[in-house]
Parts: sequence; C-alpha cells; structure tokens
Amino acid sequence: MERSDISAAAVPVVIPAFRMNFEEEISLLIKSRYPLVAVDTIDESYVLDQLARVAEARGMAFYPWSLTQGLRVGRNQNAFYKTGDPSAMLRVAADLVKDPAPAIFAFTDFDRFLSDAAVARLFKDLLNRIKDTATTVALLGAETKLPPDVAPLSARISGGYPDEMQILAEVNRVVSEFSLTSARVVVDMPPEALKRVVKTLKGLSLQQIRNALNLCLIKDGVFDVGDIAEIERFKKEAFDRDGILEYFGSEQPGVIAGFGNLKRWIADRKNSFFTEGPLPPPKGLLLLGVQGCGKSLAAKVAAGELGIPLYRLDLTRLYSKYIGETEENLRKALATVERLAPVCLWIDEIEKIFAASSGDVDGGVSKRVLGTMLTWMQERKDRSFIAATSNDINGLPPELLRKGRFDEIFFADLPAPSEREGILKIHLAKRGLDPAQFGLPALAAACEGFSGAEIEQAVISALYSASGANEKISAKHVLEQLKLTRPLSVIKAEAVDFIRDWAKERSILPV
Repeated sequence: MERSDISAAAVPVVIPAFRMNFEEEISLLIKSRYPLVAVDTIDESYVLDQLARVAEARGMAFYPWSLTQGLRVGRNQNAFYKTGDPSAMLRVAADLVKDPAPAIFAFTDFDRFLSDAAVARLFKDLLNRIKDTATTVALLGAETKLPPDVAPLSARISGGYPDEMQILAEVNRVVSEFSLTSARVVVDMPPEALKRVVKTLKGLSLQQIRNALNLCLIKDGVFDVGDIAEIERFKKEAFDRDGILEYFGSEQPGVIAGFGNLKRWIADRKNSFFTEGPLPPPKGLLLLGVQGCGKSLAAKVAAGELGIPLYRLDLTRLYSKYIGETEENLRKALATVERLAPVCLWIDEIEKIFAASSGDVDGGVSKRVLGTMLTWMQERKDRSFIAATSNDINGLPPELLRKGRFDEIFFADLPAPSEREGILKIHLAKRGLDPAQFGLPALAAACEGFSGAEIEQAVISALYSASGANEKISAKHVLEQLKLTRPLSVIKAEAVDFIRDWAKERSILPV
C-alpha cells in the first residue's frame, strides 16, 4: 500500500507514557526550588525551546546564554552588552536576580569554565543568591561535570528526548515529508509493530530520530517491520561508542528444543513488559547449567519472545588496566542500556565479572564492580531485561542469587530423550535434511549424556564425513560421529555431577 502518513495505516495507536516528560520534570524541580539543574542533552536547541515554553507557562523570565551569543532575553532577542565572557555574564545575571520576579537561566557548556577560580566564585555567589527562590539555573551539555562544592546544590535530569507521543508525531511527519520528495512510499506497519518502532526510538534526540527514519526510507522506499532492526542498529551505534555493548540478533522459541518452563515464563510476562498496569515488567532471569546446554541460545530466545533488541556486555572491553577505568566503563555501559531501553542485556558467563570479588587481588576493582552492578540491578526503573548465564556456580557471589536481583533462576540440564530428538530435528532441518529419514528415536538414545552443542557438532561432523566419502548423509554417519565423541558429561563427570546435584538440592527451576 502507498501511504504518506503512518497513522493512516495504523490508527488508533495509544501509547502510554511510563514517566514524566522533560517539561514536567523541570517544572517539578523549579517548584521544589532547586537553584541548579544539570541537563544532560545532545540536542540543546530542543531543550532551550522546552525551557522557554516552561518559563512562558509559569510566567517566568527566560535568559539563555552561550559563549558565542552571550546572555539574551528569550530565545531570539538581542544579547546584553559584552556578556559572551562568562564572568561578565554572571555579573549581569546577579543584577537580574535582584528583581523578585522568578526566572530561568539556561547556560550552555558552562561547566567548562568552572575551572577558573573567578568564574567559579561568581557562579556560587549567584546560586547562593537564588537559593530558596523560584529562580533556577539550568546547565546544558552532553555530560555536565560539576565541582564537588556545587554538585550538592543541583539536580540532574536528561533532556531533549521526545516522549512517545512526540515520537509518533515525528514518525508521521518524516514519512509524510519523504513522500513529497519520493515517487513512491510503501508503508506496511501494523499497530503493534508501530508501537515497537516508537519504543525503540525512545532515548534518541529529535534529530537522531529523523536520521534513523530517513535511513530506513532512503534504503528501499519501504517502511515496514524489517526496519525495526535497522533502527536498533542505529541506536546502538549512536550510544555505544566504546564497543562494550555488542548487538546480537534475537531468536524465536522454535529454534530451541525443550525449555518449556522458560518459554511459558516469558510468555506469561510478555504483555506486562510493554504495558502500564498493576503488574511490574520483568527484570530478568539467571540461567545456570551444564556447558553447551543452550543457555546462550535461551537468552536470545528471551529477547525474541519479548520483542526487544539484544545486546551482549563484552567483558573483554569492560575491564581495563588503568585505575578507575573499569568502573567508569561499567557506569557508561549501564547508562547506555538505560537509554537503549526497551532492551535485553545479555551477560554471558556472568561469574567472570565478579571472579575476584571475594579478595583483594585486583585492588578491589571487582568488589566495586559488584556493588555497582547489584545496585543498578535492584534500583533500575527503565524497561531493560537482563538475561544472564553462568557455568560456574562457585564463582557467583551470594548477593547475586537473592530474589530481587533476578525474577527467576533456571537450570539447564543435559537434554532428556524427547529434547534430544528435538535438537536433532532442528539441526538436521537447519541444514536442509529431512529429519524423518534419520530414525530420530534411535539417534536420540545413542546421544545420551550429550549436550545440545555436542549433538549439533555431531551432525556437522557427519556432514563432513559423508561429503568426504562422497556419500549421501544418513543416520549411519551421525551414529559414527556420536561413537567417536566423548561428551563433557564423561570427560568432566565430577564437575557436571556437582552442578546437577547442586541445582537439585536447591530446587532450582528446570528450564
């Protein structure tokens, strides 16, 4: 179908907001008489417009300032004389606050000048003068850094990121504008998919939203469900410049055999993840179990079933040899996850993050990482879902296992006979073979004690063996490879038995 307006293809779309928007937040802080608000934003023009609207709605004067334009009255008025200099500007601002009428001052990139002693002193004098009044100073920047003696006077919020209704309006506008310059625009976006698009675009600035949508439209002139993955990749590239978060494709439940309890658990919580209601959204799950039994694949399935993008925390990039950099890397990664939300954060072999947390061999880095991670897991309010896996239960700190960190802990055991049949069926069909020709019950019996990964490798090895012998692959080739393989449950029987007994004794829910 040809459309110039998304809403024409998918009305009505009602998307509830999960939190206050920027204008509501800044208004609340002004009412609370915060003298200073640090606004983290990459879209200062959009935030200045929002601040101007708040000032007008509250009957307040509005004074924006930048180094190049000086201090102005309102968005488009002339500047006060020679106020490009920060010190001169602060002296003028001090005179302006003598007027009892409340005002909003918006200083752009001002934190860079606070290393100057004179500027810092004049700024603190201004803050002391407006304390307990309705006047507020807003500092705008990508990541505003405040001196220790100023930070206690401030609140910190993010700005310049449209809410869901504004995003929906922008999607309609961009598609309509594109249709004016293109001979044909095809829109095939059902209402539920459009909701996913809007939620995926959350956390981007207005300009970034336009860029992402234009990329989708320019590529093929079509705007459909397939563009969601394109937007997810754009968002990841915009936020994760350090490469600590790695984008992965999610999977659907059909790619994994067994895991019935896990699939039901996710299906029961799927609707509450995107809707505002009495049920809180799920926070995440921990998958323990024998190596090669599908824990990583289950994490991808969880993301696919929830309908959210999947990012893996890259532990090799997280840790650094420099003092304090590991903790800073983790802080940035978690902040990025919050901005990427709704998102599934996959932490593979989570025990490796906390390997030294019980000792001081790394100077306490792991202890601080553990503290930061646990606090974030407990207190986060965004729509992020953690799917963590672990092969070594001895490496997991007890604080991580208590309720509240994860909604549920699952144990992935060696596959049962019916699950082994399912695994064989999946991997044979994946390679264009007819599972019905392979006598699956006999093959499943022959691979008792094999993990899912070992069964897959037996199928792959059988393909090579048949090709080398110039024969058509059959059950005989698979059986030969199974006989040649000693599974991990035999090679490391003690370790496998230990983790299985541990899970059984503690009644860990099987997948």
